[in-house]
Amino acid sequence: MQVNAMEKKRIQSVVMLIVLLAFTYGAMVITQYNVVEGFVSIPKAFVWGITSFYPTASSFENLPGILMQLGRTVLTSVAATTIAAVFALFFSLFGSKVTKVNNVLSVVSRGTATVFRNIDVAAWALILLFSFGQSALTGYFALFFVSFGFLTRAFIETLDEVGASSIEALRATGASYPAIIIQAILPSSTPQMMSWILFMVEMNIRSATLVGILTGTGIGFEFDLYYKSLDYNTASLVVISIVVVILALEYASNYVRRVVL
Repeated sequence: MQVNAMEKKRIQSVVMLIVLLAFTYGAMVITQYNVVEGFVSIPKAFVWGITSFYPTASSFENLPGILMQLGRTVLTSVAATTIAAVFALFFSLFGSKVTKVNNVLSVVSRGTATVFRNIDVAAWALILLFSFGQSALTGYFALFFVSFGFLTRAFIETLDEVGASSIEALRATGASYPAIIIQAILPSSTPQMMSWILFMVEMNIRSATLVGILTGTGIGFEFDLYYKSLDYNTASLVVISIVVVILALEYASNYVRRVVL
C-alpha cells in the first residue's frame, strides 16, 4: 500500500511538471519570446547599467527635490496604512470566529477583506483615476484599499489564534462584549497586529513608487520624469534613494519587533 501511494504521488508530480512545461512553452510561443536572446541580453543590460545608470555630481543638485517627494511618499504610505488599520480592526472583530457578533457580519467582513485584498494596488490606482484623476488622493486610496483588505484578513487570523479560555471566563462573569474585547482580546493580540502594520508600511512604500508613476505624484512620478527625459543619472539617484529609505525602514521595523514587541 505504501509503495503504491508513493508511486502514485511520483506519477502525479511528473504529470504536473509536464503540464507546467507545456504551459511555459505555450506562453513562449504566443508571446514570441526567445529564451536565448533573453539570456544574451542580460550581460548587455548589466554593462549598460554600469556605464550609464549611475548618479553624477550634477544629478545631486536634484537631491533636495527627490528627498521632498520621497518624504511625501513615505508619509502617504504611513497614513494609508494606519487609517486602514483602524477600519481593519473593526471589520476583523466582526469577522473573527472568536469575536463575531453573528454569522452574517462575519461572512460580510471576510468577503469584503477578500475583495479588497485580491485586487492589486495598480488595478486600484487605475480604477480610481476615473474618479480622482492624477492626484495624491488617488494614490492614497489605492494604498488604503489594499492595506484595508490585507490587514483585515491578517487581523482576523490573529484574533482567531487568541485563546478562548480567557474569553469564556469573562463571559461567565457576565462581562459585556466591549469589556471582553478590551480586557482579553486586544492585550493578547496587539503585538502581532503591530507587527502586521509595520510589515504593511514597508509594502506600501514599495508599492507607492509604482502608484506614483500611474497617478503622476510622489517619488514614482519623479523617477518617471527623469527616466523619460533620458536623465538616467538623476533617475538612478532616485532609485538609490528609494532603496536606502526602504532598507532603513526595514531595519527600524525589525528593531521595533525585536525590542518593543
